[in-house]
Amino acid sequence: MLLKGKRALVTGGSRGIGREIVLAFLREGASVWYLDLAEGDSLTEYESVAKEHGGSASFKEANVADEQSVTAAIEEILKEAEGLDVLVNNAGITRDNLLFRMSAKEWNDVLSVNLTSAFFTSRLVVRQMAKQRSGSVINVASIVGIIGNGGQANYSASKAGMIGLTKSMAREVAARNVRINAVAPGFINTKMTEALNEEQQNALKSQIPMGRIGEPEEVAKVIVFLASDLASYLTGQVIHITGGLGM
Repeated sequence: MLLKGKRALVTGGSRGIGREIVLAFLREGASVWYLDLAEGDSLTEYESVAKEHGGSASFKEANVADEQSVTAAIEEILKEAEGLDVLVNNAGITRDNLLFRMSAKEWNDVLSVNLTSAFFTSRLVVRQMAKQRSGSVINVASIVGIIGNGGQANYSASKAGMIGLTKSMAREVAARNVRINAVAPGFINTKMTEALNEEQQNALKSQIPMGRIGEPEEVAKVIVFLASDLASYLTGQVIHITGGLGM
């Protein structure tokens, strides 16, 4: 198991891509804490998978965009876990609108959850990782943070910011054996894409060289690799998980 004995924290871990990340980590033997606004209906499943593979699963309620809320949750986790080996900044929301119609609230909400939250979590966890001289942080960005997307100026800006944060953090802590990388998923089969009609889905697929929408498990597998010792000489990188979109 690639993550046996490792202690991991995943933000936004109750659903979507976050859920698949937590499950993948547990199947590889990790002990996983996940943050979200609500526990969701996954904890029982997580605990079952953890028991089967020798790890553990724990939930902490937190608003990742609120400094006091997320700080309190992470401080509890650091005490319980006696340190962390992996952090995945996955929490994210969308509030799509054309730029000239976008409200300040739509802009600020997305930047707060998608980008500022990663600053809050990383500031705490990376400090601890630097002291123990080991650790891996994976930031979940997006292909639209690289190529942009109409109607998503806020989301694209937040994900471009995640890439800049990744590279700057990587430079700061590489000498301490702490690796900071990002993934940039393309169109992935989540509730957002499931809501599209057949014509809209076909239009998306036509943009993708591999001709299909990706699955959350395919994102999770790459994140497992980055979290593991297989990626021991990899830092400051942004890995596209897009089926060729944007290459």
